[in-house]
Amino acid sequence: VQLQASGGGLVQAGGSLRLSCAASGLAFVVYGMGWFRQAPGKEREFVAAITMTGDITYNEDSVKGRFTISRDNAKNTVYLQMNSLKPGDTAVYYCAAGTGSIAGPWDYWGQGTLVTVSS
Repeated sequence: VQLQASGGGLVQAGGSLRLSCAASGLAFVVYGMGWFRQAPGKEREFVAAITMTGDITYNEDSVKGRFTISRDNAKNTVYLQMNSLKPGDTAVYYCAAGTGSIAGPWDYWGQGTLVTVSS
């Protein structure tokens, strides 16, 4: 199983990025997919998740109204559209795949993609 995250980079505050996570080696359609992030010196934080049936959950406190998660089962890919980015969004973003709830367990993790938001 491989989860390949991409799309990170350096962006100014107020800008946008779209992260992608391409999955291989698993039956993508039966997995819930999630995005997490870890900022320097902080613990990993849940960002958003989408179930196999398309139900979505966000970390409302952190990303409400700014981030959108989606999935394309034909491409085995999950996306995270990030708008109105803030310096506080700077982190390594990880995608994960799991068959449980958003509380876990998450079975597989990608390698992470770095997002840096400058002020």
